[in-house]
Amino acid sequence: MGKLLYIHTIKNYSEEFIKVLLDYSPKLISAFIILIIGIYAIRFINRLAKKIMIKRDLDPTLSKFLADILIWILRVLLFVTFISKLGIETSSFVAILGAAGLAVGLSLQGSLSNFAGGMLIILFKPFRVGDTIEAQGVIGTVSEIEIFTTKLVSANNQTIFIPNGILSNGIITNLSIAGMRRVDLVFTLSYETDIKLAKEIVMQVMQSHSKVLKTPEPLVIVKDLSDTAIHFAIRPWTKNEDFVTVSSDILENCKSAFEEKGIAIGLFVKGVAK
Repeated sequence: MGKLLYIHTIKNYSEEFIKVLLDYSPKLISAFIILIIGIYAIRFINRLAKKIMIKRDLDPTLSKFLADILIWILRVLLFVTFISKLGIETSSFVAILGAAGLAVGLSLQGSLSNFAGGMLIILFKPFRVGDTIEAQGVIGTVSEIEIFTTKLVSANNQTIFIPNGILSNGIITNLSIAGMRRVDLVFTLSYETDIKLAKEIVMQVMQSHSKVLKTPEPLVIVKDLSDTAIHFAIRPWTKNEDFVTVSSDILENCKSAFEEKGIAIGLFVKGVAK
């Protein structure tokens, strides 16, 4: 008797399950159709938006940022539409999502600060990809501006990640905007040196270098007269990409020219070179 009752109960549950499944299957099928179509539609819209932004010659960083924002908005809308089609109450879901978003936001204040910093950098453009900047005690070429961090590559090929929050709130020196830089060098010469001759030698070295710009004109001045030596400031101008080459060449060529003329350089104590 008990066995027959058990079989009858199982049969009733099976029939009820099949009935519910048949009643619910149209919603389930239509929801997944919407999901599949939505995924392909988002991809199509994303590609179309990128083409439009490229055609309008928008900044690559701004284009990438706007495309990312667009695709996430469309994904959220698709997800809400999907669960709504399944019959799930979206108002409760949105309330839960909002509460979860608030909790996550409070726990990720640093990340939100970096996000806001990334927005400011993208909008106000203190630098662009390819610029060489000095910030937070490091110098490097900007290789990528992301939502939360900016990636630099240093002269010795090290990759440096700087959070956008502190980057946007700190001092940024853009070394690329003007297209040229001044090389600041200093030579220390003895008091026995003929200042006029030394300046002529330095000017000749700078003017004969092919990568030293004619305008602005290179400059050599007496920077300081210390107790033991004369300090010459040497200031040629060059293009950004030639900065390191010019710095090295001017130092080397000036040293060779001074030695040819018998002019001593270096540290001095009581007029004696050390």
